[in-house]
Amino acid sequence: MKSVTCVMAGVFAFLVAGPSLAWFEPERGTKLRSELMDAIRPQAEAELGAPVQFVVDTLRVDGNVGFAALEPQRPGGVRIRWEDTQMAARGEGKATYDGKTIHVLYAFDGAAWGVTVWTLGATDVWWANPQLCETYGPVTPEAC
Repeated sequence: MKSVTCVMAGVFAFLVAGPSLAWFEPERGTKLRSELMDAIRPQAEAELGAPVQFVVDTLRVDGNVGFAALEPQRPGGVRIRWEDTQMAARGEGKATYDGKTIHVLYAFDGAAWGVTVWTLGATDVWWANPQLCETYGPVTPEAC
């Protein structure tokens, strides 16, 4: 009976604690965080105009992969006006976007961080794709 109680206690502890997460969030001011923001900045500025800085909602790194959810803004916290974006200049409708949140999947190639896939204003959780989950599941556990 004692061994059954111990096993049940172990199972309960695992269920309550959940699986351990290996990802971490690079802290503000670190080289890694700057490298990740600099990797997505050219794409963001191409769509939103320059300069762009980011408010980080989510930033995760595990080994050679990363995931971010970012809110772009102008320096000093100035809101980016839709009317001033390249999307508006192309005539793309604002209604097709869900805000200006940028979601990014990153990969480190041994020398530098690069953007694998990114979206601006996505209306779905596209990173839940089983093919992406194979690689990026460690940094997107809620979706994968």
